[in-house]
Amino acid sequence: MTSETHRAIEAVWRIESPRLIGGLVRLVRDVGLAEDLAQDALIAAIEQWPESGVPRNPGAWLMSTARRRAIDLLRHRSLAEKKHEELGRETDENQRAVEDDLAESIDDEIGDDLLRLLFIACHPVLSIEARVALTLRLLGGLTTSEIARAFLVPEPTIAQRIVRAKRTIAEARVPFETPRADERAARVSSVLGVIYLVFNEGYSATSGDDWVRPALCEDALRLGRILVGLVPGNAEVHGLVALMEFQASRLRARTNASGEPVLLLDQDRSRWDRLLIGRGLAALSKAETIGGSLGPYALQAAIAACHARALRPEETDWSRIVALYDALAELAPSPVVELNRAVAISMADGPAAGLDVVEALVNEPALRDYHLLPAVRGDLLVKLGRLEEARGEFERAAFMTQNTRERKLLLDRAARCA
Repeated sequence: MTSETHRAIEAVWRIESPRLIGGLVRLVRDVGLAEDLAQDALIAAIEQWPESGVPRNPGAWLMSTARRRAIDLLRHRSLAEKKHEELGRETDENQRAVEDDLAESIDDEIGDDLLRLLFIACHPVLSIEARVALTLRLLGGLTTSEIARAFLVPEPTIAQRIVRAKRTIAEARVPFETPRADERAARVSSVLGVIYLVFNEGYSATSGDDWVRPALCEDALRLGRILVGLVPGNAEVHGLVALMEFQASRLRARTNASGEPVLLLDQDRSRWDRLLIGRGLAALSKAETIGGSLGPYALQAAIAACHARALRPEETDWSRIVALYDALAELAPSPVVELNRAVAISMADGPAAGLDVVEALVNEPALRDYHLLPAVRGDLLVKLGRLEEARGEFERAAFMTQNTRERKLLLDRAARCA
């Protein structure tokens, strides 16, 4: 296979595989079988396209190929004759016409198919780790090895999660349909949580040798943009996309030439991506326009917008950020939100005021292993001139983090306190 054809097949697969699997799930009512059929179609493309060339409509070609295999399999399993007739209407003579019809029908139903697939992959019956793996596999078009590399997990572990997820869905008899209106809000929340977890792992890697993994951020953004098209009337979907656009705009500035972390207030803001910031502002405006009070993601996006609008750190509207964190803490209270609120208070009212909030969190069980608690406390202690205490906090934070780049940053800060 030529490298050009190989790249074309990879690109087509990333774009078309979610549509393909979503359409097949609708036909065969089985996630595992749908993915197997899609993989069969991919293998057929790898075998045939180098000689025949990439088809005029590659998505329709893949769907047609997978659909024929589904017909053969269903016939082999002796399904009802009616089902055979519904699925098996194509012949060699009208193959091209059928492919065109398929392309049109795929476009007509793509929204329902993809939304159904998202809800299945992020079903609450699955663990969060399984939801992430299955979503990246089915909707992101990633291979098992790519998911394993992204999360620094052994490939067999990811493979097992995906297999168990499919088995769990089958055993739980998860309906292959879009949830009813009364269930949809909670299920959308699960989807948003999975997408943002993927993004955060790319934005600030929890372990390994890289501070950021832009490819994961791109995958999450792609999923978020797909979801916006599927549920355009949901303000929180727009809020999450806005938040990811703002944060992704800083990726180039989050590391220096050596890959070492650069903290927010030290970043060269000329390296921030103004196009992504513009997209983030548009998405945030859409969330605000839809009406009602802002949800947790939209509030976080509004906080990120305050940073995005400030061309220099000293221009940041910290009072506005504190007010937004107050609203977020009231709507979705958590120790992590309170810690971030403490940072904002320290910038608006001074480090002593921020430290008072942090001290109230020291014995919070949920933050016992959260390395950013001692890191934030160390930063505030430095600003108050309490360097010896700050050094101990930075060292403790360095011991707790599993990211080697972040550990070095924290140990360097500890050394400067000496």
